[in-house]
This record gives sequence, structure tokens and C-alpha cells, in this order.
Amino acid sequence: MAYVNSEKIMKEGGGRVWHLAWRISRTPAAISHTTGHASRFPSSVTVSIASHQALKHLLNACKISLDFKSALQTYATIVKCGYHKNPSLLSTLISTLVCCGHLNLACQLQNETPIRDLDLMTANVIIARFMRGGDVDAAKRVFYNMHERDLVSWNSVIGGCIKNAHFEEALRFFKSMLYLNVQPDEYTFAPVVAGCARLGALDHAKWVHRLMIDKNITLNHILHAALIDMYAKCGRIEIARDIFHSIRSNYVSAWNAMINGLAIHGLSSEAISIFMQMEVENISPDAVTFMGILMSCSHCGLHEQGRIYFDIMRSRYMIEPQVEHYGVLVDLLGRSGHLQDAYSTIKTMPMAPDVVIWRSLLSACRIHKNSELGEIAIRNISCLNGSDYVLLSNTYCSLGKWNSAAKVRDLMRIEGIHQCYGRSWVELVGAIFQFKAGDKSHPETEAIYKVLEGLAKRTKLEGFVPTTELVLMDVSEEEKEDNLNHHSEKLALAFGILKTCCGTEIQISKNLRTCQDCHSWFKAVSRMLARVIVVRDRIRFHRFEGGSCSCGDYW
Repeated sequence: MAYVNSEKIMKEGGGRVWHLAWRISRTPAAISHTTGHASRFPSSVTVSIASHQALKHLLNACKISLDFKSALQTYATIVKCGYHKNPSLLSTLISTLVCCGHLNLACQLQNETPIRDLDLMTANVIIARFMRGGDVDAAKRVFYNMHERDLVSWNSVIGGCIKNAHFEEALRFFKSMLYLNVQPDEYTFAPVVAGCARLGALDHAKWVHRLMIDKNITLNHILHAALIDMYAKCGRIEIARDIFHSIRSNYVSAWNAMINGLAIHGLSSEAISIFMQMEVENISPDAVTFMGILMSCSHCGLHEQGRIYFDIMRSRYMIEPQVEHYGVLVDLLGRSGHLQDAYSTIKTMPMAPDVVIWRSLLSACRIHKNSELGEIAIRNISCLNGSDYVLLSNTYCSLGKWNSAAKVRDLMRIEGIHQCYGRSWVELVGAIFQFKAGDKSHPETEAIYKVLEGLAKRTKLEGFVPTTELVLMDVSEEEKEDNLNHHSEKLALAFGILKTCCGTEIQISKNLRTCQDCHSWFKAVSRMLARVIVVRDRIRFHRFEGGSCSCGDYW
């Protein structure tokens, strides 16, 4: 007979499932109201060790009958008997909780006591649940502990990594899957293609596309749209265009992908032309279509056309604008200099403006040097981050209000608020190399900084003047220039120049919007080195060539 201090066990467990089981175990006749099998088991804390298999059988009965309460009551008895760490029982319990619809408790228990012998279906469900909740590490633990994996397991972990912005990790899982001769299907390729798009990794994109062809993957409407989006976001809008025209699709998703791809490249007239072609071919636009059209107008300063499309969305197509559409309209009006119109739009919105809208206004105030509206925007951002303070500080700097800028920076220091640091990456020879501002972690740091220093000196000799007013005011001019010289995209460019031949096009991706100083400097470098440099920032593509940018200095 086994006598167990179950209260001690529950305190040591500390988790939610343990707590629920302990509460049930303190009630009289803890398992007296279970399924038909329950009557075989006593409710006291003294249970024969030989009843381990019977308890497992009882849990299986609960799973079949979907009796959640009885499952927890049975678990309370398991805890009392000292079987709370038995892998077989815990695996059965987790499977039962999943079948009963209590995925949160199943995930909690798996997180507290990782089990290796979960059945395949249960493990796959738990992986998907963890990924939906954003707990990538927990999902990976379940995946690594599985004795057996099927295609659903791989698709769940790859798709989950993509949804949680773990793009490089998703590609690593995909490569491991291929190495183990697990054959991918269209549900595997859809998130992998999306991951290549988000990374802007052209070499990976081409490799994945070739694999799809080699493995005879059917190009359904989801993959069709995904390929267009991938090539557009990897800087090859001409390939995206060829795919779009080669497979005339009646699905709006492909048309949306093409319009949005043209928008981020600043090709507004072509985006509008595609929209007009939709009308000719009776392809009904949706809310996503108008997001793309409004963004294409925003990227080129076409505020009048943008207003027209915003109006016909509701009047002609009966599509009610959502907060995202208002956000793009505010961005369009603000960046084109119509700040009061942008503010009026915010005040007359039928729904509460979100933080993105106020940040769009704040960004426009920085561009057009309007500190009054900038302060209004700041007051309406409920949860300020470092970038918001920096935008306001830069707005003051652009107006020469150094004391106000210094106060904002002091407030950041006092409240311990840090700026969201820039991160840039470049893909070379099938590998992705990342850099942070002032990064010195790369093995070739010395050579990278030597190239960067040489470029800085040469551009200054050619007449480039750094935009030092964007830097803190309590340091010397030399220190300001040094700060600007070490931005992440400049380090990525220096590395690209170090590793490529003269004349090779270099493409860089960045997680934030590129700053005014870097934008001017890249133009100077493209002219000086006679190189094409493509930068994809958070908003759009910039193609620097011969001293000018494809955005026309409007971004």
C-alpha cells in the first residue's frame, strides 16, 4: 500500500492543473461521481500500487466520454497515490484534457512536466496550441520530445514559427525536414514562402520556388498569391509581375498580392492600372484591395486620388472602412503635408483611433516640423515606446527647440525607456547576416568598420553632409557623426561591399524606417561606387542608383 503526502506534492507542483487536482482531492469521495468505471476505485488516499493500470484505464474512459470533471478527480487520486510523475499516466491525462477541449490545461501540464510518449494527435494539437499562444519554446519542446512525427507535426512547427516571426528558425526546420526525407506538401510551402517574403531573402526564395516545381506542388490560389508576394518583397517585382500575368487567376488574393507588391515599390500608377483591370474582368475588390491602393497612393503622395478611392470603397463597393483604412488615409494626408486634414480625419472616425494612427500623425509632424500636433499625438498614445519619444525629440530638433528635445531625452532616461534599435540584414551566398546599430559581434568586425570608415571619408570628400541634428544634443559634432555612421543598414552595406565584387547589386532589409541621414548617404555611395543598392525598410523599397532613389525622396 502507498501512503503519500499529497499536499506536499501539490505545493511542489505549483501549476494550475496540480492546483485543480489538489482542490478536488480535498473533497469527500473525490472520484465517486465519475464514469461507470469509477466505482471500482476507493476515494481514500490509500490506493494499491497495482491500480496504476486501472487508473490509466479510467482516464481513457473519461477521454471517450469527454468527462472533464471525472478526469480531474481521477488525477487527484493519481496525485495521492504518488503517480504524479508517471509518464504513461501524464500522457494519458494530457490526451484526455485535449479531447475534453481544455487545451490550456493540457499545455500547462505539458509545460510543467514535459512528457515524451504523448500520442501523435495529442502532441500535434498541443504544438498548434502553444504556437497560437505565442509560446514557441514550449511548442519546440513538445516537438523535440516526440518519438514519432508526421507531416502535420512539421507543418505545425514551421507554420507556428512563421506566425510568431521566427522566420529563420522556420527555414531551419524546413531544411531539417527535407534532410530527413519528409516530403512537404502545399501546406508546408505556404508558410515557408511567407517566411522568405518577410525576410526578403531572394536566394532562399528562388530555392524554395525550384523545390515546389521539382516536387510537382500544385499551385493553388493561396500559393499563387504567396509567390507573387514573396518575389515582390524580395525586391524582384518583375518576377512577381511575370507570375501574376502567366496564371490569370479569378481569386482576389492574387490581384491583392500584385497591387500590394507594386505599392511597396512605389509603382502607384501600375497598381491603379491593375485595380482598373479588376473592374474589367469582374473581379470584386475587397478590403485588402483598398488597403493596397491607398498605400500605393500614400507612398507617392497622391492624396487626392487616395481620398477618391477611400470614398468609392464605401459608395461603390459597399465596403465599410476599418481602422486600418483610416490609418493609411491619415498616413497619406499627413506625409503629403495635409496635417490638419489628417487630424480632422482622426477626430471624425466612427471608431476609436488606434496607436498606429497616432504614430502616423506623429511621424508626419516630424517630417513637416509641427510640434503642436506632435504633442497632441503623444498625449493620445496610451503606451509610449522609445520610438515615440525619439520622433517627438526629432521634431523639436528639426525646429531648433533644443531644450524641448533635451527634456524628452531626459524623460526617457528617467523612466528607463529605450529606443527600439534598428536591425538590418543582408543575404549572401544563401546565408543571412544580421547587424544591430553599433554592432561589433561579427567575426569580421574590424574589416567591416574599416570599409565603413573609408566610405564615410570618401562621401564627405564628395560633399555629403551628415544630418547631425537627429542625434542627442549633448555630444560633440564628431560624436554625432560617429553615432550616425554606425547605423545597422550602414554596417550591412559595408559587409556587402566587403564580400561582393565591384558592380554587384546589394540588397538590405531593415526592421524600421530608414532615417534621413542613411537615405542621403546611400544615395551618395551609389553614385560614388556606381552600384545599385536596394534597401527594404519597414514601409517600402528604396532603389539607390547613380545618386538618386526610386522613392523620389518621398517616404
